[in-house]
Amino acid sequence: MNFIEELEWRGLVKDCTDPEGLKEQLKTQTTIYCGFDPTADSLHVGHLQQIILLRRYQKAGHKPIALCGGFTGMIGDPRPTTERKLLTHEEVLHNADCIRDQLAHFLSFEGANAAIMENNNNWLGQMTLLDYLRDYGKLFNVSYMLQKDTIKKRLDSGISYTEFSYTILQAIDWLQLYKRHNCQIQIGGSDQWGNLTTGTELIRKVIGEGAKIFGITSPLITRSDGSKFGKSEGKNIWLDPARTNAYEFYQFWVNTPDSDIVDYLKRLSLKSPEEIMELEKLTAERPEERAGQKALAAELTELVHGKEGLEKALRITETFFKGNIMDLPADEIREGLADAKKTAVEDGVLLIDALVQAQIAKSKGDARKLIQQGSVSVNGEKKTALDTVLKREDALNNEFSILKKGKKNYYIITF
Repeated sequence: MNFIEELEWRGLVKDCTDPEGLKEQLKTQTTIYCGFDPTADSLHVGHLQQIILLRRYQKAGHKPIALCGGFTGMIGDPRPTTERKLLTHEEVLHNADCIRDQLAHFLSFEGANAAIMENNNNWLGQMTLLDYLRDYGKLFNVSYMLQKDTIKKRLDSGISYTEFSYTILQAIDWLQLYKRHNCQIQIGGSDQWGNLTTGTELIRKVIGEGAKIFGITSPLITRSDGSKFGKSEGKNIWLDPARTNAYEFYQFWVNTPDSDIVDYLKRLSLKSPEEIMELEKLTAERPEERAGQKALAAELTELVHGKEGLEKALRITETFFKGNIMDLPADEIREGLADAKKTAVEDGVLLIDALVQAQIAKSKGDARKLIQQGSVSVNGEKKTALDTVLKREDALNNEFSILKKGKKNYYIITF
């Protein structure tokens, strides 16, 4: 299968302005771009599909542009229901710097198809209001813009002119990239279709009908149970290691339901179709081994956190499930227990009182019972004495102790 056929097999094609023309265009090296608005100081796993798509195009010999929306991030792409909160210029600049560094991690900047990093603040930031209205606003009919899904969905609840204008600004981005780098393809999620077609309209009006340009979208990733992709227990899974550590990141993918894993492998893995079909077979025949989940978790964790990050995630995983967590360094214990409940206590507190303060036990009587039954351990040691005291000097790094109730319930006690 050719490149586009493989994308279709992977479920990565939703709409395309000219499918046959695109297939022909991709027979030669072509420049392609995807934009990312810096609405936060980190991207998250919801962005991975488009990031990895840029990587796929580059591996196929094409030239990717990762565009950071240092200007459009001041406005924000319209949400389906409500206005976005406007960020300050300083916040956007900071976020843009962070995201540019993240995007650079996924692409190669060497060779004949070296990737390009751009920031739309470089051109939109220099534009005057008069330039915008005369050179671009004059080219768009309001009736045409009202037909865009992102705008149409907001007409009843209301949409500001600020967000209404976003689609034109994104079109200007593509026009600038076409002029500067001969960028002929824009990719995006299916929610970007209206913005992509606005870009094709603008380029043809400015450059001419002969301009060879193509917009192609991919379906947004969803979970089969209807819950939102990219969150774990309500928290975003970020691509910034300071926000989501390697162990949490690895566990997010390992815990993917069997009903979703093949779809995620097709969309997010760079493994060949043959390798993915083999993993699909293993998942169906021996689901308890979680072959697909472990393969995707390892691949994406190494991609985002590097080889050392993957090794650490595997080490913590293996120790937590089969070994003694006290064999791990304190920083890795902390990573593995990032979601554990944390309670601050006084130095020298009785274990009985600490169990109640941490809501591990409902009462002192319940706490005594847990201790006497041998159900409580502190830093890997079972405690059965009712006069056990927790001291800072006995804590890991003199900072925290690990309380465990039963076999799997961990709690962090700080002093």
